Amino acid sequence: MRREDLADADCGIAQALGVLGDWWTFLIVRDVAGGTTRFDAMQRELGVSRRALTERLAALVEHGVLERRPYSRHPPRFDYLLTAKGEGLLPVLIALQDWGTRHLMGDGELTATADADSAEARRVHDLIGRRLPEIVLPGPDGQPVALTDGGAWSVLYLFPGAYAPGTQGYPPGWADIPGARGCTLESTTYADRYADFQTSGARVWGVSTQRPDQLGEFAAYAELPFPLLSDQDGRLAAGLLLPTFRAGGITRFKRLTLLVDPTTVVRAVQFPVTDPAGSVDEMLTLVREHQL
Repeated sequence: MRREDLADADCGIAQALGVLGDWWTFLIVRDVAGGTTRFDAMQRELGVSRRALTERLAALVEHGVLERRPYSRHPPRFDYLLTAKGEGLLPVLIALQDWGTRHLMGDGELTATADADSAEARRVHDLIGRRLPEIVLPGPDGQPVALTDGGAWSVLYLFPGAYAPGTQGYPPGWADIPGARGCTLESTTYADRYADFQTSGARVWGVSTQRPDQLGEFAAYAELPFPLLSDQDGRLAAGLLLPTFRAGGITRFKRLTLLVDPTTVVRAVQFPVTDPAGSVDEMLTLVREHQL
């Protein structure tokens, strides 16, 4: 009898664990979301035996969480990619990471920032030299934007939340969450420096987990000359294991900024960001240094 046959037939948690009740399985989904899609690379990253990895990949394909896409016929080789069913697990990964960071690696307090010597900071700075996974995010008009189109240097500043006045926005107690305030100031400072970024050969994108319509309202209010993108489905957050916190019933980014080169490789990271306005000038300096 298979493990999933023993699960409570009326409980979604039990049914899900019948498919995902192995910690290696969660780590496989995590790595595939981050762009590690080939067997040898997964085996090297995870340190799991080839037999165990083969069994778990086969089970995830059988359950429709992953699909195999051939990239070589002789010998036969496959990329393992998340299906729509698999992408439905991304919020679960984000929630697990947030819970582990806050309650196991932290003191349990709600915060939108981190200490410079924290595990979160080390994880984010380890992104330097890593290529972005293939991710498409909706802009304010709902049209998809591919972050990996390349061709230019890109500044991605990720922020917790910014709302136009008169709209339903900040949850109660927002100002009391360390690091949460400053999103409007950060965005308008990027707008003020936008011409300088363009002259330096870099485009600017703001990214939040807010809905596209909320981002559109804020961009119009703040008269931003660059697009704001929505990661409401957690593709970028899960793909890069980015620091998040939860407030107002929504998972939100902790404030951080990535500098990405034309080949979509991360070249610089700002985290934690304690001075939202000052970080813009610091990033402009980084852009210019990398253009030399």
